[in-house]
Amino acid sequence: MKKVNIIFVILLSITGCGGNKRSVNQNDAFIVVDVTAKYPKIELILQDFMDVEYIALETTDEFLCQGLVLAVGNEIILVKNQIDDGDIFVYDRAGQALRIINRKGQGREEYSSIIGVTLDEENNEMFVNDIQRIIVYDLYGKFSRSFAKEGGARNRNMLIHNFDKENLICQASTTQIDNNSTESLPFVIMSKKDGSIVKDIRIQFKQGVSTMITVPFGELTSTMYPAFNTIIPSHNSWILMDPSSDTIFNLLPDYSMIPFMVRTPTIYSMNPEIFLRPGIFTDRYYFMETLRREYSSGAIGLLPTIQLFYDRQEKKIYEYTVNNDDYVNKNTISFSTAVKSHKIPFWQKIEAFELVESYEKEELKGKLKEIAAKLDEGSNPVIMLVKNKN
Repeated sequence: MKKVNIIFVILLSITGCGGNKRSVNQNDAFIVVDVTAKYPKIELILQDFMDVEYIALETTDEFLCQGLVLAVGNEIILVKNQIDDGDIFVYDRAGQALRIINRKGQGREEYSSIIGVTLDEENNEMFVNDIQRIIVYDLYGKFSRSFAKEGGARNRNMLIHNFDKENLICQASTTQIDNNSTESLPFVIMSKKDGSIVKDIRIQFKQGVSTMITVPFGELTSTMYPAFNTIIPSHNSWILMDPSSDTIFNLLPDYSMIPFMVRTPTIYSMNPEIFLRPGIFTDRYYFMETLRREYSSGAIGLLPTIQLFYDRQEKKIYEYTVNNDDYVNKNTISFSTAVKSHKIPFWQKIEAFELVESYEKEELKGKLKEIAAKLDEGSNPVIMLVKNKN
């Protein structure tokens, strides 16, 4: 029987954080972030708080890929091309080419498109997110089973993560926000065996808030919907959020939900709205980003954003830049929306031609310099994995 868990928390008398005043309530039950405040700026060195691993993907006549990483496990990496040609390149964690899987087609055991892939090494399976279905294969591409996505093609961009040995955690695409809604689209714990819903979880709020942004396009206008990671792995739990809710929640392994972070002022009092997008979470730092719902010609990616982190030791919030110390000059990394898995919360591809150019200019050091010395401009990309320190 499907169980429904509806979460609605009313948080009263929450005041904003002016400057860098204490930004967490006295019991440290949840963090309060004033999205309008000006916070002190600080620079961090990536290697000071995270472990970094570089993987040069082997290049052969058969294995020529654009390096779009689908999933990273303990033993293998799954990569695809930017174009939707159906190829899934399988590499080991050392970057050695193992095999190419391609089951693209219109048959019952085939996928028409690869929206994403969720890797389940424990069960030796991968879940391909197709337009209307989730299709399950073993790690050699042998078909196992499939099940329909609720909502079909409307949920083509459904978020899918590996929850535990028996289940996935998913949410329908949040691109279209219903202004008349008073609860989030369902987060569901879905059986890996047959796609049945084990638990249905929703966040309630006052009213749906549209995330649509109008962007000038010559003499015309177009619309865009910024992406939100509404399911975020964090240590042994999951962070769940909805853009229309002032509260971000922590989902524990037993399905209980507790408030984790609260943004202030309330989203309903703002015009234009400023959204809070959680990023990656380390043992000490919680990275996040504010995003103003308006077009700005001077903003990176069109939208005005500010990158923040909460320091658990100091119980303070800062505006940040993070630099990769394997570059001689500053090489800035943004964590805000790049959330991948519990063990590897961030990964990024680095094009070979960029590394070759940086190597020739003597801009690299350490392991990255050693890798770049063996590349040429036609090599496959190098994958940078950023992991929590052991």
